[in-house]
Amino acid sequence: MAFILDNLAQSLIVLGILALVIEVAVLGFATFVLLFLGLSLIFCGTMMYAGLLTEDWLTALWVNALLTFVLALLLWKPLLRLQQSSSGKALSSDFADIDFVLEADLDENSKQYHSYSGIQWQLKSEQPLSKGTRVKVVKKDVGVMWVKAI
Repeated sequence: MAFILDNLAQSLIVLGILALVIEVAVLGFATFVLLFLGLSLIFCGTMMYAGLLTEDWLTALWVNALLTFVLALLLWKPLLRLQQSSSGKALSSDFADIDFVLEADLDENSKQYHSYSGIQWQLKSEQPLSKGTRVKVVKKDVGVMWVKAI
C-alpha cells in the first residue's frame, strides 16, 4: 500500500489503462462507464505527475469524480450514436446462397426446420410453398432462414 501511495500518479495512470483495456477487450464498448473512468484516471494521474495537482487520495477522488462526470456529459451522445450507426443494407454472404428441397409444406403457421452446419434452422417464407419445392435462402435472421422458390 505504501508503494501505491508513494507513486499515486503512476498508479492512477496504470489503473486508467487497466480500466480501458477491460472496457475494450472484455466488454467490447458495451458500456461506457469504464471508458469515462479510465480516461479520468489517466488525465488525473498525468496532471499529478506534471505537478498541476497535489498527490493525495482526496484530490484524486474529487478530480476523478468531476472528470468522469464531465467526460460522460461530453462523450455519451456521440459515442452512443457511433455505437448505433449502421449502413442499413443487408450483408450478403455465401451462407445465403444455399438451396435445398423442402421436406414438408411451408406456410406462415408451419414449424419446419432445416439442418445446416449442425444447427436446426427454422424455415420461413413470405408465400406458401409445397413439399418437394426447390428453395433458396434469401435472408437469414437469428435461428431463421427465409426461403423462396427457385
